[in-house]
Amino acid sequence: MGSSKRGADNTRSISDHTRTLHQRLHQALNLGTRSNEEHGSKWQCTDIQIQRHVVRSISAFLDSVSGDSLHQSLLKASIGDVVEALVWILGCENMATLSMAANVTLKLVNILPYSILQSYVLDLVSPLSSLLSYHQTEVATSCANCLNLILSNLSIKNEKKVWDVLKRREIVHHAISNIQSFSGGTQPIELFQPTVLLLSTILQRWPPSRFTVWSDATLMRTLNDILVKLDFYDKQEVLKLLSSIALCGSGAMKLLESGDTLLQTMVRCMDGSQPQCVRMEAFKLAQCLAINEQRFFEMMSLCCEPIIQATVSGMSKWSQKSRKVASEQISLVLEACRLALITRWAGKHHIYFWEHGIDNVLLDLLLENCHKLHQSCLSLEEQISIAQEGLSSCYLLVVRNYIWDILGWLAIHCEEGFNPEIHGNKISIDMLITCSCLAFVDAIQKRHRICQSDAADILRSESATRAVLMMINSPCKYIASKARDRLSEILVPYGRDILKHLLSTLEYVSSRNNFDRLQITIYVMALACYISLPESRRWVLEFAGVKTLLGFVRWCLSGSIKAETLSFGPYLHNAFRERTCCYVSSEDWGGKDILILCSLWGLAELMKQSGYMRNNLEISFGGVMYNVAELLNNLQDACINMSTPGVRWFATYALSSLGLYGFPNKFGKRIGKALSENYHADIRLILTNGECLSVHSVILAIRCPSLLPLGDLSDEASGSLVPSYMKAESKKVIRLSAHVDHQALLKLLDFVYLGYLQADEELLKKLKRLAKCCNLQPLLQLLCRKSPKWGTPFPTYDLSPALGSLGHYFSDVILEAKATELLSWTCEVCPVSVPHMHVHKVILSSSCAYLRALFDSGMQESHSQTIKVPISWEAMVKLVAWFYSDELPNPPSGCLWENMGIEEKLHELQPYIELCWLADFWFMENVQEACSNVIASRLDSLRELSIKVIQIAASFSLWNLAELAATYVAPIYRQLCDSGELEDLDEVLVNMIRSASVQYSQKGINHSR
Repeated sequence: MGSSKRGADNTRSISDHTRTLHQRLHQALNLGTRSNEEHGSKWQCTDIQIQRHVVRSISAFLDSVSGDSLHQSLLKASIGDVVEALVWILGCENMATLSMAANVTLKLVNILPYSILQSYVLDLVSPLSSLLSYHQTEVATSCANCLNLILSNLSIKNEKKVWDVLKRREIVHHAISNIQSFSGGTQPIELFQPTVLLLSTILQRWPPSRFTVWSDATLMRTLNDILVKLDFYDKQEVLKLLSSIALCGSGAMKLLESGDTLLQTMVRCMDGSQPQCVRMEAFKLAQCLAINEQRFFEMMSLCCEPIIQATVSGMSKWSQKSRKVASEQISLVLEACRLALITRWAGKHHIYFWEHGIDNVLLDLLLENCHKLHQSCLSLEEQISIAQEGLSSCYLLVVRNYIWDILGWLAIHCEEGFNPEIHGNKISIDMLITCSCLAFVDAIQKRHRICQSDAADILRSESATRAVLMMINSPCKYIASKARDRLSEILVPYGRDILKHLLSTLEYVSSRNNFDRLQITIYVMALACYISLPESRRWVLEFAGVKTLLGFVRWCLSGSIKAETLSFGPYLHNAFRERTCCYVSSEDWGGKDILILCSLWGLAELMKQSGYMRNNLEISFGGVMYNVAELLNNLQDACINMSTPGVRWFATYALSSLGLYGFPNKFGKRIGKALSENYHADIRLILTNGECLSVHSVILAIRCPSLLPLGDLSDEASGSLVPSYMKAESKKVIRLSAHVDHQALLKLLDFVYLGYLQADEELLKKLKRLAKCCNLQPLLQLLCRKSPKWGTPFPTYDLSPALGSLGHYFSDVILEAKATELLSWTCEVCPVSVPHMHVHKVILSSSCAYLRALFDSGMQESHSQTIKVPISWEAMVKLVAWFYSDELPNPPSGCLWENMGIEEKLHELQPYIELCWLADFWFMENVQEACSNVIASRLDSLRELSIKVIQIAASFSLWNLAELAATYVAPIYRQLCDSGELEDLDEVLVNMIRSASVQYSQKGINHSR
């Protein structure tokens, strides 16, 4: 009964007028419906009068439809017929009906919810795309607006199909043509705005579309010229388009190449005199240009202070009388705050943030009642009371995440000598520290009271806790001291109880997989804060904090937690980042591995600050004994296998407390063989007591050039401006000063070759002196056990500089590319007349046992030999890069890769296939694995490329690689058979793909079960 009644009510909601119009629409559509046995009923009518009648009927019907009645089954059933008729009429491109049809299609898209419209997206996109360049402005404008509405709401599942249609219709080229026509004065302004918005939407959603835009030099000049015209009122759309271009790393570079003109215009658009919508787009453009650290510094080098001034101004524009941000300004303040997250990088821009009063602005955004602070000198209790009152209000909660983040980055990058009396406002800075400490305590007191509905509150708690951790560890003595004092004061009533809870929770979590990641992140950071407080550190040791943290580190290293689900700050969730392309991948210093980073941070500080007893096998922290070898293995594992620079720095910092100083890495272990096994040494270091050490000039020249001083060389046949140790014919001997200790030198050579050294306390003083003389600053920092400064790049072990002009003096082998025939290579002494590279036996021998055996088997040391390698020049360059850096250069990616043809892509992958073959021949499994990974990363969904790779791999007898490529075409094996694309393959390869297809099907069946 109830159901029937509701159904009756819904039926009555459709007015008689709408019913009449629907009947007329039905009758009009019937006039153009054609039936046949093969395709059933389809709307096809070339009669102009009928087309006009149908379009008018559709328009009248849509005008009568209300939002509520859209859900009626009667009306939903009509949509398919309406779309079919409009698609046909648009496709006819008849001038008499086209304008009407385009306008009605726009009306339809505006009215229909996307849940209904999505079924017809592909039908509509094709004709609308074709009409974007139509000579009638009204038609082209309606189509551009219509497409922008459709694409802006497009679901992910339809993205690929729609992009295929847009590519086929060359919509990007049409949009570019329209924009350039406007610049040339042949297109009216009415078409410009929707075209720019449409192109911006396309670039945001489909990275492959960006190459066509940023590589068009004429278009880029046109956009720049349009934007700098101050009287042009549509800056918003152009800024939006430039932001979309900047999502591509290459596109951002093109924008910055135009110099400071664009940036100055962008800053002017941020000014308060501009409309709010224009200001917001200007802030978004700046955010896009600052996505990548390298691009950010390029932008700052051109226009630093004006950008910072505009950012601080954008954060502070609200009604001074009410002390509240007007509701319409909150979005603008948010965009300015997002841009202010550039404080996460060190640089001169920090000075300008302080000079323009960022501390006052942050406090005004944080507390509604902050004006009370300036009434008189307030006691600590009064400050805490004001802070508690302000934090408990709902004043601008939406920006608090950003406030804490900005405050934390400002603190961690603050200079040691920063004086709040000179550089900032002491009252504001003190109050910000007090507020963050209160928020910190509130975050860890909540414990199990946090529920799913409090997600936003948890995020704010995480940001506040991180800000406190950064302030406590700030290089600025004032900020660090004040933060420790304030936190200690606030923690007095319940600090010990909270600490017990933190440790017990972390110990429990490390034995489980079901936990709240964000809440545990807060707990780990909170524990690191406790460790930084001298009075609390004793409690942490008493409660076996080292054991808890070490267990947590092991748990993180075991892979029990998905790193990609975590981040260090909300900027990593930036919507722009999710659609970027062509940016060189580089880990942020904090990176995604926040849990292990903060665990190592706390562990390293605890190990450094606590007194410990040690024997050969065990070490005691807080009365608890730990196995030294196990500790070393765990920390070296974090240093070698984690990619985040901050994690690796704190792992090495912790290792320094165990007597291991430096930066363990896989490449160093490889090169270290040259020192331990003493092969191909070309320099003798002579100490004053007559002891002699054999070393390698090329390694010392790159890793520690100070050990090769010009004044201490002994050369039998000098007579040249070139230092003797750089001459291949000379006998190279270096006599060292009497101040050089033999044991210290041996340890220093360990660092030069391996990347790290182990030493006891007795040798440290001599090592520090030697490291200082050799200007090995990163090593000296660890020898002094100084905490790593936030943002410091992690030292890389890279011998690539030896391949430059300097390397020619040291080189004793020439590699010659010989790709014309895949035959066994030979070694001979001969002049080089083909592409070649000067290389070094010691490095090649350390990296390839096969080459070492060759060198040991009879090559004369007195001559430079040529090795003819049966691979192309491109492949050889990549191989040598791996020899000298342990890394393979990657082929192009992003929109650069997507816009290459199949043959171009194959040309890029060919060197990696060659290296796979050579690596198999030379027994270099690491190189073969690295090449296979590169190839696999470029094969996804590219069936033509995969088939060609299968063929080439088979010709090299690389069956594992061929099978890998076969897995990428396995899902479409049947389609390939039907299309005849497998006819050129021999039976063995077809069977390989068939077998991969069977395995793919079986996995799908098992997964569904």
